Amino acid sequence: MSRRVLVLAHTGREESLKAAWEACAQLHASGIIPVMQKSELGDMEGFFGAMDQPVEILHDHIQLPDVELVMVLGGDGTILRAAELVREVDVPLLGVNLGHVGFLAESERADLAQTVEWIASREYTVEERMTIDVQVWVRGQKIWHTWALNEAAIEKGDRERMLELVTEVDERPLTSFGCDGVVLATPTGSTAYAFSAGGPVVWPEVEALLIVPISAHALFAKPLVVSPRSRLAVEVLNRTDALGVLWCDGRRSVDLPPGARVEVTRSTTPVRLARTHQTPFSARLVRKFELPIHGWRGPVPQSEQVHTGPVPIVRTPRTMAPPSGLRPYEPGSESDPPTEK
Repeated sequence: MSRRVLVLAHTGREESLKAAWEACAQLHASGIIPVMQKSELGDMEGFFGAMDQPVEILHDHIQLPDVELVMVLGGDGTILRAAELVREVDVPLLGVNLGHVGFLAESERADLAQTVEWIASREYTVEERMTIDVQVWVRGQKIWHTWALNEAAIEKGDRERMLELVTEVDERPLTSFGCDGVVLATPTGSTAYAFSAGGPVVWPEVEALLIVPISAHALFAKPLVVSPRSRLAVEVLNRTDALGVLWCDGRRSVDLPPGARVEVTRSTTPVRLARTHQTPFSARLVRKFELPIHGWRGPVPQSEQVHTGPVPIVRTPRTMAPPSGLRPYEPGSESDPPTEK
């Protein structure tokens, strides 16, 4: 049975078009049929000319469930777009970073040929990343329902006016404050918008939800990490007529009038990411953020048996021997010091 890999690229950039061209050629050479979206294939061939090998077109020649893997060429934004495309099918994403940080990507541009070899030999694993379910209610009516891989961000709609919000966890109010917004994030999103707003970095395997205020005017407005089973909510208060806007993964948005309520829970549908090598998350942090690690010595080697030397005896003043010619003081003896009458 033929193997097919969908190649998604940010075709607005020349570097991305070149990477897509090389990926399709290398997939063909490895015996894998490349698949592209019609518009992206047209952009690529319009720049380089027709390919020598055929490329199948998604939804014309093949459907998403028939694709083994999606190879995403671009930054995190391109990967988030790909996640929207494959959300309802069981197809993993493998990102090749062509952007700046590219935290969701597995490989870099220089590793493109090696990445194709790993795909051809099936040397990759698949991990599931938590997503969130997002609902918006206005006057008791649900006006919007979507999802997010990184975060749902409530922001002020007017730069000149502060947004008045109240946060809620498990159907109980937590605190209210004026702010620029609040980020409700997943562990995957902890290194995205939530990180920029001062939130903690959460390891991907940790199941949790994050609440990160943005420039809040309040004493108790710290980032919170709560249970993945919790139900989070943020309400836009009616103290002012300031409007808000909700952004999910920076790609989908809806306006929030005063009185609007945003509810966030864990979604039952995760996003699947392919990994070609088991790099610890700490090493990914160091590489992506270029963190200084000079002077690190590493763990102390452990042996099966630990041998220690003799324990030294430390003498205290009460146990030390008296100087020569003197005898120790004994209570009640004739040498007791006189007491005042």
